[in-house]
Amino acid sequence: MRHTRRIWEATAMTLAYMPGFGNDFETESLPGALPQGQNSPQRCAYGLYAEQLSGSPFTAPRGTNERSWLYRIRPSVRHASHFKKASVPYWKTAPALDEHERPVGQLRWGPVPIPNDPLSFIEGLRTMTTAGDVNTQAGMAAHVMLMSRPMEDEYFFNADGELLILPQEGRARFFTEFGIIEVGPGDVCVIPRGVKFKAQPIDGPVRGYVCENYGAKFTLPDRGPIGANCLANARDFKTPVAAFEDKEKPCKLTVKWAGKFYVTEIGHSPLDVVAWHGNYAPYKYDLRTYSPVGAILFDHPDPSIFTVLTAPSETAGTANVDFVIFPERWLVAEHSFRPPWYHMNIMSEFMGLIYGVYDAKPQGFVPGGMSLHNCMLPHGPDADAFRHASTVELKPVKLTGTMAFMFETRFPQHLTRFAAELETLQPDYAACWDGLEKRFNGKP
Repeated sequence: MRHTRRIWEATAMTLAYMPGFGNDFETESLPGALPQGQNSPQRCAYGLYAEQLSGSPFTAPRGTNERSWLYRIRPSVRHASHFKKASVPYWKTAPALDEHERPVGQLRWGPVPIPNDPLSFIEGLRTMTTAGDVNTQAGMAAHVMLMSRPMEDEYFFNADGELLILPQEGRARFFTEFGIIEVGPGDVCVIPRGVKFKAQPIDGPVRGYVCENYGAKFTLPDRGPIGANCLANARDFKTPVAAFEDKEKPCKLTVKWAGKFYVTEIGHSPLDVVAWHGNYAPYKYDLRTYSPVGAILFDHPDPSIFTVLTAPSETAGTANVDFVIFPERWLVAEHSFRPPWYHMNIMSEFMGLIYGVYDAKPQGFVPGGMSLHNCMLPHGPDADAFRHASTVELKPVKLTGTMAFMFETRFPQHLTRFAAELETLQPDYAACWDGLEKRFNGKP
């Protein structure tokens, strides 16, 4: 798939994307910048440098081998030297066992207010939970994103994992080495490990959620007996076309590596990729294009049926992270309790609400809010939702204007001090189940 695009500017523009998930793309922003027939010619067009970015070991099987060839104004060795330690106090990395007094339990928070102080993407990230160990490339972290100022001459890349970004309020633009992505509430953006970028709000402050995946990169889940269609379809994923920044002025590049932050000063923009080809690149996806599959006669399917992306582990069927959504859909199951059932789960679930109402928690769980149901802690519909679902006439009902999500991992999610002491933490959350009194009467 080949596209041509001119140099981009940080002004109004019509963005272009290439459709498909995991495709081998090729794109250039100047004609003839992309070599044909080989990856590394003796002399690249326009005086560019050839450089490979690998997201997997060289010897990974062809089906899981991730790499892209970049043709850039300067090689990355000119972008990444003479680092100094930097302080990013609110961004935590596993294993991060923050000391706090909060006991284990089911937890829920209201929205985190956006501070009045101007915050860049890096400054505004607030870690809620960490899981696993970044040094073994296993686990994840769940963050809140609070962004109110652009990264002008500031750039970033994450060596610890890929970033899955979900705006909940406001729109954001991500200028990456591979091109430009714009997302708003209802979209998701994924920036792979090692990809440099800068971020800016488009029309006001941005609040959202971020999953930092330390493990194998996100991929589409197998559909099994569902077959070839539905769930997240590959054609709805969009990868940006090549666009570059040729800027000669003092700039700052920050890297996150093994849970620590380092910064270097450079005299130019690192977003200088004029052309690229490969299958390792950032992408976006409109969650409203997800085609849900559910019960059309009776009972409630497992929530795994709503998995958009999965980061697999070495154990088949046990994800390092699953990214799950609960979108608009019809409820039609007969003689069935339609909301999610009560359960205890070996997986740990971090949930958020982007917009609308979540059917199992119609009260208290609001857009911008979050909940945490850790490994083997029971949870399910609140008392009001149970009473309603147990007595309502079972006509077909469409859940409209709703979008909730879940980051689910096989690892326990450890609470950060920030999350444990957050003012929006709802201390009486567990009271939502107090009305579930004994109903047993010994009669069939």
